[in-house]
Amino acid sequence: MHSSPALASPTPSRARIWWEIAIVLALGLGESAIYSIVQLTYRLTDATPLADQTTTLNPSRSDREIFDLIYQVLGIAFAIVPVLLVCYLVWQHTRPHLGALGLDGSRVGGDIGRGILLVLAIGIPGLALYVGGRMLGLFVAVDPGGLDTHWWTVPILLLSAARASIMEEFVVLGYLFFRLKQLGWGLWPIIIATSVLRATYHLYQGPGAFIGNLAMGLLFGWLFARGGRLLPFLVAHFLIDAVAFVGYPLVAPMLP
Repeated sequence: MHSSPALASPTPSRARIWWEIAIVLALGLGESAIYSIVQLTYRLTDATPLADQTTTLNPSRSDREIFDLIYQVLGIAFAIVPVLLVCYLVWQHTRPHLGALGLDGSRVGGDIGRGILLVLAIGIPGLALYVGGRMLGLFVAVDPGGLDTHWWTVPILLLSAARASIMEEFVVLGYLFFRLKQLGWGLWPIIIATSVLRATYHLYQGPGAFIGNLAMGLLFGWLFARGGRLLPFLVAHFLIDAVAFVGYPLVAPMLP
């Protein structure tokens, strides 16, 4: 008589977890963090003052419309591969399959409502920080749109906002919190480490972006540790980026 298979995989060894974390980060956010450090160094050593520099978050990828669309879709699709890897690594045989990441499919309406409240709590102070940072020369000018106007521009910008939300929150909040707890890390070391990572891969926008995203990461991490539910942060991040990407051309003329 054959024994039945285990319902869940045993906890990996510490060395395996560290290698796993390194690989996951190297495929996405860790790579972005390293490039951001190099890019900030380039900006700070450039003859042009930081306040006079510009970065575009969603640039056109081709001067031919159909190929621009193809490149945009491919870029978004491949960017979420690290998220698929994370889901594969922590998938549980019993429901909720992604419970380790804080997703169980319940209380969706309440989670969406909490996500909207987070937008109100973060969005306005974040805009104020950006405007103040621009005046102090701590931010480069950020163009969240960048795409030429086509019939598919708004849908692609919304997909890009969803990509950023999924890629960052699945990895930074869900996956890293889970794995670092398995390594025996305390709550605040996890919150601080993940917040520093979040801030670092935004350094390409200037030192002010590090400060703003560090504060956002600390708030997100503390709230996630208290509630253990990922969906509110996915919703909040998506809405913040969607408003910035799509609404920027409307509000840009009103900014100092």
